[in-house]
Amino acid sequence: MINKRLLIKNLLAHHDENSFYDKKRQLNLHTKEGKAKFLKHICALSNSNPVNNSYILVGVEDETNEIVGDDFFDDSRIQNLVNAYLENPPKIQYENIPFPNLPKSKVIGLVTIKPKSKTSFFRKGIYTIPAYSTFVRRGSNSIPTEEKIPFSKLNTETVISIENNSRNSIEHTLDGVLDFINNKHADLHSKYKVFKELFVVCWAGNKKKVRDKTFYSRVDIELINEQVKLFYSAQDDVVIEYDDASFTTTEYIPLGINDKTSYYPLERVTITFFDNGYYKMENEMLFEPPQYNRKLLHHIYNANLSLLKKLENGLNLTQRETSDLLILPSTLMICYLNGFEDAKQKLIEAKTILKKLENQDAYIAFKEVMRVLRKMKYN
Repeated sequence: MINKRLLIKNLLAHHDENSFYDKKRQLNLHTKEGKAKFLKHICALSNSNPVNNSYILVGVEDETNEIVGDDFFDDSRIQNLVNAYLENPPKIQYENIPFPNLPKSKVIGLVTIKPKSKTSFFRKGIYTIPAYSTFVRRGSNSIPTEEKIPFSKLNTETVISIENNSRNSIEHTLDGVLDFINNKHADLHSKYKVFKELFVVCWAGNKKKVRDKTFYSRVDIELINEQVKLFYSAQDDVVIEYDDASFTTTEYIPLGINDKTSYYPLERVTITFFDNGYYKMENEMLFEPPQYNRKLLHHIYNANLSLLKKLENGLNLTQRETSDLLILPSTLMICYLNGFEDAKQKLIEAKTILKKLENQDAYIAFKEVMRVLRKMKYN
């Protein structure tokens, strides 16, 4: 089993950006430009590495290689974005890797692009990239090409060596469990379980009882063997279930117009472990958005727009408006899910305003809402 934290360290320590590895400060998949850049690099790395894995690291300063981290990104359906735009799409995997020096909410994103023999190209255009474009890596650059892409094994030995030097050990696993329970989450209810005598899952959170369900909030879940953060949320609530061969999380989101007293199931993720050292993750989208009176929502929608306009103009908010600001992201999402098509774009445009506020609670709520909307879109 590969320890993904060691893999990232080995990539950073021994190699600058090249034909099998790229690094980014952050991904921006909210815009067509951001999606186009991401897809271009996926296409180029895949075409340049037909016989070995290639990687993109997210949350690393380009010039200094400093590990600064990025937000937890649990979009397991990012593969659907790749499939939508690329012909002969590679299989990709996005994993969130915690590092000791980073805050709990920050991770390094590890994008693994699996090898494949067929050439990838854009089946349709996006942003400034026209349909049928093909890209390859030349050094640290992803460049367009019309030439036949040569089948090369130049990277194979190097990548295999890096991956072999990143294998896990009992020491790494034990250290990971102790660090998770004693250091990272000493203030939370923490547990661990061993599956199939091979896999160790740790989880932590605040337990609370709501009606007939036990929820965990401030949830953090890690697969210790691979140093992969499986789930992290500062706001949402999770039901955790497990048996001898599987671990299941069902994520709920509290929603409401004036408060958040109703819990709606969002997604169920089941990890099944096998005796042969493999595991698989299956996702099931459960969300059915609540429906509200359209006249009431129209009033709320206009009030939200007025609130954003007031912030944009630098005006002070009343105490009531400050309170309304905290639920603005979720109410705009409710409006969008009830047929207000412009509400999503208004929410995206609010990012810059909310990010500048001294109190970051509204911005955190914005990020949580965008995470839900991404899941629904790629589903």
